[in-house]
Formats: sequence, structure tokens, C-alpha cells
Amino acid sequence: MSKILSIGTAVPAFRHKQQDILQFMQHIYAFNETDQRKLRFLYNHSGIETRYSAIGDYSRPMPEWKFYPHSENIEPFPGIEQRMIWYQKYAAPLSLDAIRQCIDGKLKEQDVTHLITVSCTGMSAPGLDLQLAELMDLPRTLFRSSINFMGCYAAIHALKMADMICKTDSKARVLIVCTELCTLHFQRDATIDNVASSLLFGDGSAAALIVPDDFEGHGIRIENFYSEIIPKGKKDMSWELSSTGFLMTLSGYVPDLIEEDFESLVKHALAPSGLNAAEIQHWCIHPGGKKILEVIGKKMKLAGEALQPSYQTLKDYGNMSSPTILFVLKKIMHQLHLQGKKAPENIFGAAFGPGLTMETFVASY
Repeated sequence: MSKILSIGTAVPAFRHKQQDILQFMQHIYAFNETDQRKLRFLYNHSGIETRYSAIGDYSRPMPEWKFYPHSENIEPFPGIEQRMIWYQKYAAPLSLDAIRQCIDGKLKEQDVTHLITVSCTGMSAPGLDLQLAELMDLPRTLFRSSINFMGCYAAIHALKMADMICKTDSKARVLIVCTELCTLHFQRDATIDNVASSLLFGDGSAAALIVPDDFEGHGIRIENFYSEIIPKGKKDMSWELSSTGFLMTLSGYVPDLIEEDFESLVKHALAPSGLNAAEIQHWCIHPGGKKILEVIGKKMKLAGEALQPSYQTLKDYGNMSSPTILFVLKKIMHQLHLQGKKAPENIFGAAFGPGLTMETFVASY
């Protein structure tokens, strides 16, 4: 068996209020008054108050912009090359902040045996994994793996890999780091998908240390994983490359698809552990959007506070893609630590991404 010994999180320097981002979007999209009212409504009911970005422009006046051109139509519009330059500059230092918070007092950097990097907002070779290995002076024999373009559920996939590694190597010390700079990929065309993306996504990084169960220290014990693909939703959530950055498709039907299949997903995921939904004390649900949390809460008949860690993460950070569920899990882990519970408590985690893919885990603390 394996356990999550600790989780560290980090965000970029620029903290933007949702209302400030709204003003930026209204300026760029140049909507008429009716569409501006609709946009204000969406932002005011998003459940998000603040988001973080590697770009300061979203809450600055135009003369102070550093990423976008100082022009009304933001021409020349940044291409994918400029976006990847910024990713290369900011992703590694942000990741390092999360990692150092994660392993502080738990492990020396040189004792890491496996490094799994996760990202869908920047790609290169050599990439983030080698940048971090160099910055941390990790052993040249380090086992490295990268998970790219899996989107919001990728952290669970990384946990699954780490669990398999720990089961086969009793000396494994696996470090996962999920880093996304989603706001680098803002698109100015006022399509429904672009408006939805500019409303939801923020930047952030989360690191998790996974070790065999007999490693010293209390942590979240991983029980099992389960995943399902909903083929009818494959066109409703996607992430594609373009010359102006990465393009998100995020259909308004996604919450309906999740609501339709979520109860059976939970049942199948819990079966190997012999548990039922009533025996889950903590729900670690990826806050892909306010509507997703609402339909899951309604479908599973959850009390108001059951999804509070997810709602609070959405409120403070927005949807950061892959790191987001680790932000939620860290909140749950902190609550459990403060409560000092003696008897094990069960955790059910779920995240959703392109495919439409639903990934889950069952754990205990």
C-alpha cells in the first residue's frame, strides 16, 4: 500500500479579483450592453472571488501591461511561442515553491527517487521535469515521467502511477508536481468556449509526496482507483493546440453528463473497498465549476458542508486544472489533522477532464 504523506501548494504573484478580470474581459470582448449584462451575471454567479496568474495585465491599466500589446485590439496578438516562453520562465519556480512546502521536514530533496510532472498548459523537451531536477540537484539516476494534456483529472492519474511505483519498490519516494498556467492561453474571440475559459481558469501548482505505507509519518492511505470514460461527452470537453495558444472546449452540458453518471460511478468506485456512499466522511471533488459541485451535491444528497473544501478552493483560486483537486485534498488533510480523529475516516475523490473522463480514488486517514 501507499500513502500521501504531505501536499504543498503555490500560486503566482498576481492575485486578481474576479471583478477586475471582468472589466478586462468586457474591454477586450467589446460586447454590446445586453451581452455585457450577461457577462456580469456569469461572473457574479461563478462562485469565484479571486484567481491567480503569472500575468499581471488582467487587473492593470493598459499602459502597465507586460504580456499583451498596448492596443485596443491587442494586436499583434501573442502567439504560442510567446506563451511558451512565459511558461518556461514561470512554471519551474512556481513548482519549486510547492515542492519545498510539500517536503519540508518530511524528506531531503536528494532522497526523492521518482519525479512525476503534470501539466497541460506548457510543453517542451527538455521540459519541466529536467528543469526541476537541475534546480533541486536531484540524482542523475532519478526516475522521471511526465503526464501531459490530461487536463483536470491528471493529478489522480499521477497518484495512480505513484501508488503502483510504491507497491513495487519499498524504497520509493515519489514526488508529484502539477503545475498549470492556464491564464497564458486567453483567447480574444468571444466564443462561448473562450468566455467560459476566461471566467473559470487560474494558475497554480501543487506537489504531493507519496511513499510506501510503512514509511514513518501519518498520511492519507490510498485504497483504490477507478475511472470511466463517457464517450458521448468527448466533444463537450477538449483541449487543443493552436497558433495563438491552447484552445479549450467546455460545453454547458458537462454538468448534466456528470450528474447523469455520477451516482453509478461512486457505486462502482467504492465496491472494491466494500464501502457505500453513506460511509464516506469527506468528499474531495474537483471544482470544475459551481454548477458541477451543485449537481453532485444534489445527486448524492450531500449536506451543505460536505463540499465546502471544493467550494472554498473555487472561491479563492478558480479552476486551476490539474493542481486543483490537490488543493482541495490539502484542505481536507488539514481538517483531519486539526480534528485529531483516532478512528480512520474515508475520503472519496473525483475529477473530470477531456474524454469525457471521470477519475476517482478512495482513501482513508
